[in-house]
Amino acid sequence: NNRGVASSRAAEIQFTNIVQEMALAANMRAPAAFVLPRDASINAFAAGWDERDSVICVTQGALEQLSRDELMGLVAHEFSHIYEGDTRLNMRLAGMVLGLELLHNLGMAMTEGTDDKIDAPGMILGSVLRAAGWLGWTAARMMKAAISREREFLADARAVQYTRQKDGLGATLRKVQWQHDEAGLAFTSIHPAVQHMLLVGAWVEASPLLQTHPPIAERIK
Repeated sequence: NNRGVASSRAAEIQFTNIVQEMALAANMRAPAAFVLPRDASINAFAAGWDERDSVICVTQGALEQLSRDELMGLVAHEFSHIYEGDTRLNMRLAGMVLGLELLHNLGMAMTEGTDDKIDAPGMILGSVLRAAGWLGWTAARMMKAAISREREFLADARAVQYTRQKDGLGATLRKVQWQHDEAGLAFTSIHPAVQHMLLVGAWVEASPLLQTHPPIAERIK
């Protein structure tokens, strides 16, 4: 047990050192570094309105299964999202999608009354809100996914620029692909509304228009 604790502590120190190194490479303020425990998948996300309150979080699986170069590529990818303002944009997009979903749910509540009396004005208004919310929610999700896919390609390119080598992030993405294809691991502990903030999504959307991330094979290529 002591050996495991020491190993975990060493991995966390290495992670914080890499965050400091990438801050120098990107000429940015170092964000706060966090670890999401008890998650064996390899993933990460960045959040914050700007550099002053930004954070980078990696899963326990990333700390345990990635080499130093691979972890560096992952962290550099997240630095790009902070540098490009993607973290602010991502939170606004998530708020917009959730707001439209709430509008749809409000319309459903108004049209699905529990009493026997029919409230015609309420039914009409509820139907309008339900339709508008659904159309807006679907369109917003498609827009969010399209923006996210393009920002992921940019963040991958920035990671290569910051680390001066492409094999780190490439190997990380290959390990993520292996986890999904062979080990059956997927990152599902975050609400779908913010899946676009992750290094890789959870492979849950059937439509390509709603996929928040490009296929991993394309990113590796």
